Amino acid sequence: MSEHVEWSDTEAPAPPATAAVTPADAADAARLVAYGLQPKLQPARDQDYTELLRRYREDPAFARLADAVATGLGLVVLEVSPRAGMAVTAAEDSVFAVRMGDYARRTTADSGDRFLHGLAHLAVAALAFPRPEDLADDGYIGRVTVNGVDAFVRQACRRLEERAEEQGENTDPATDAPGLEAAWRIWARRSATGATKDARRPASSTTGIVAKALAFLTDSGFLQRTGDEGGGTYRTTARYQLQVRDLAGTAAMAELIELGVVPVTDGTASLLPAEDTDDLDLVADAGLPFHS
Repeated sequence: MSEHVEWSDTEAPAPPATAAVTPADAADAARLVAYGLQPKLQPARDQDYTELLRRYREDPAFARLADAVATGLGLVVLEVSPRAGMAVTAAEDSVFAVRMGDYARRTTADSGDRFLHGLAHLAVAALAFPRPEDLADDGYIGRVTVNGVDAFVRQACRRLEERAEEQGENTDPATDAPGLEAAWRIWARRSATGATKDARRPASSTTGIVAKALAFLTDSGFLQRTGDEGGGTYRTTARYQLQVRDLAGTAAMAELIELGVVPVTDGTASLLPAEDTDDLDLVADAGLPFHS
């Protein structure tokens, strides 16, 4: 004969205290992720943000909860630190992802220009952190200019043209042909500055495309504008360094670096001067980007 046992609420085993997640905890985790989606917000200037970052580092359960909230929103956590805040990037299927096609359509009606906009972003990343040690050094700050990025891409165009000629490849593909190499050749044919009646820089010019890329990166908290020299001077932020670290393993970035326009040496990062710049369509004062 079996004995029937009734379990009361008081007799049920209590779950470990560390396993309990309160609505307040969830709200705090979501608030931390929300701070991470405000890239221009500096943790040092917001006490609540600073406190949530401290809690993330010191409370593993809270850190897991915040990571879960980010994952649910389609975000990838790159780093959580006082230096970068909660640095997140959007996964490909996230509602927060910015598509290059969408980005290009905001600036031009020509769908073929999306390749040029993508190349501009790639060139900025390569110039901002031209050496592996630059990406590895948390204290490194890269600086780029609008005219310098355009000069760099045009030098890369020259290298690619020379390489194609040596290999007997077609050096004049269709303007709307996909691929980065086609984009470089389209860039070489595009005017650096163009012309408008009121002397403004046309958005379709190559310097206009670079300026749009740098402005977008600044609005996204990846760069900070520091001056007007060279068409606009910018410095990198910790968040941009984290983004470029993620980009550094791509084939496009590797191919751009391997062209040798940005030499990898044990000295100060710099650009190699072009052998002949008479026909490179460089804008005035196209000073090359500098680094510190």
